[in-house]
Amino acid sequence: MLTLCGFSASNYYNKVKLALLEKEVPFQEKLVWVDRSPALLAKSPLGKVPYFEIGDKVLFESQVMLDYVEATYPQKPLLPADTFEAARIRELIQYMELHLELVARELYAEAFFGGKISDETKVRVQKILKRSIAGFGRIARFSPYIAGDQFTMADCAAICHLPMVGMATKAIYGEDMMADYPVRDYLKQVGERPTVQQVTADRKANAVEMTEWIKSQRKA
Repeated sequence: MLTLCGFSASNYYNKVKLALLEKEVPFQEKLVWVDRSPALLAKSPLGKVPYFEIGDKVLFESQVMLDYVEATYPQKPLLPADTFEAARIRELIQYMELHLELVARELYAEAFFGGKISDETKVRVQKILKRSIAGFGRIARFSPYIAGDQFTMADCAAICHLPMVGMATKAIYGEDMMADYPVRDYLKQVGERPTVQQVTADRKANAVEMTEWIKSQRKA
């Protein structure tokens, strides 16, 4: 059985978890905080989550994990059969992660965790996001799903990443920079799926645990 390792407050963890739930793949969860311990670094070379434990083997990087799940458990596919269309789904995921989420991630310390980032960082990130979000608006379909009329692994990524971008920009700039696009309606619609409701509930519960864990690390 697959063991998904990490924590439910992580959007990359939830991207994989949502795919597993959608495909009805049996799996178990193992709580692993990002503590950069030797034990974690032995599993994940940069000390990041999520990762899979598959027997005595380990697999990390969330997109690699999704592709492994899709290839190993072909039931309820999250990619089109056509190879070009499947590549377009992966293209959309990569765009969201490289040009939206990872850029907005520079805001998270102040937006979510009580830290501070420089004004220079705020200006730079805002400029990049403005261009990247406009590009996203040209490739996302919202009809009704992020890539068209079928729920795909791109939705697993979008459901977990897009709210983070919106909340972070709202916290730092006073406006949700995604608001010109139907992201809110999309998230409301997919939020009715039982799998998304489960992931959301687990995320909220784990966010409380994460806050307490962070406090304990600061005191240590």
